[in-house]
Amino acid sequence: MSWLAAVPAWCWWLIALVVVAGGQQYRVIVAQGETSEARTELVDYRLEVAENGRRAAAQARAEEQRRQKAADEESEHARKKLEEVTGRATAAEFAAGGLRGEIARLRAGRSATCSAIAAQQRQAGTSAVVVLGGLLEESDRMAGSLATALERSRVAGLACESVLARIRGQ
Repeated sequence: MSWLAAVPAWCWWLIALVVVAGGQQYRVIVAQGETSEARTELVDYRLEVAENGRRAAAQARAEEQRRQKAADEESEHARKKLEEVTGRATAAEFAAGGLRGEIARLRAGRSATCSAIAAQQRQAGTSAVVVLGGLLEESDRMAGSLATALERSRVAGLACESVLARIRGQ
C-alpha cells in the first residue's frame, strides 16, 4: 500500500475524472451513432411511405380512367343504339301515318259511295267503321309511343348493366 500513498489525492480525483469523462464520451459517441442510424431509418421510411402514396394515387387514377373510359364507350354505344331506335320509330310512325291515311280514305270513300237510302240502312255499319277506324288509329299511335319508350328503356338498362360489368372487370 505504500505506493498508493505516494500518489497525491488530487491525482486520484483526476484519474477518476478522466475515467468518467472517457466513459461519458464513449456513451455520447455510441448515442450519436444510434441517432444517425435512427435518422437514416426514418428518412428511408418516409421515402417508402411517400413512394407508396404516389403509387397508390397513380393506381387510383389509372382505375378511375379505366372506369371512365368504359363508361364513355358504353355511353357512345348506347347513343348509337338510341339513334337506331329513333330511326326505326320514325320509320314505323311514317308507315303508321300511311296506314292512318288509308283508313281515312276508306272511311271517306265509304261514306261518299253510299246512297242516301243505303246510308240510312247502313248507318249503324258506317258509324261502326268510323269508330273502329278511330280506335285503330289511336291504338296504333299509342303502340308506337309505347314501343319507342320501351326500346329506349331497354337500351338504357343494357348500357347500365354493361358499364357496371366493365367497371367490375367482368
